[in-house]
Amino acid sequence: QVQLVESGGGLVQAGGSLRLSCAASGSIFSINHMGWSRQAPGKQRELVAAITPGGSTNYADSVRGRFTISRDNAKNTAYLQMNSLKPEDTAVYYCAASRFTIATAVEYWGQGTQVTVSS
Repeated sequence: QVQLVESGGGLVQAGGSLRLSCAASGSIFSINHMGWSRQAPGKQRELVAAITPGGSTNYADSVRGRFTISRDNAKNTAYLQMNSLKPEDTAVYYCAASRFTIATAVEYWGQGTQVTVSS
């Protein structure tokens, strides 16, 4: 089993920045790919960013150029740097991990961290 613990969410004004962290523990040898998804009230969960073991990244069109995903393999931690935040970025953000590409199948989810962007 793998445990994912997110941190770094909070309340920020539009145009501000936040950095989310996701610490992985447990059977971490079983995961390669990591990512971040978000779910706003009344909406489906959407994948916003993913990173491969080699460091290749993918982003949703809505966040490309504003968000940056990264990982520190030595610390078993993934990050999501969010800049130029907009009210529509308000959501619960979930860390995801898998042996497979995140867009294909997520095997582990974190508990989520709330991000609220005020206008």
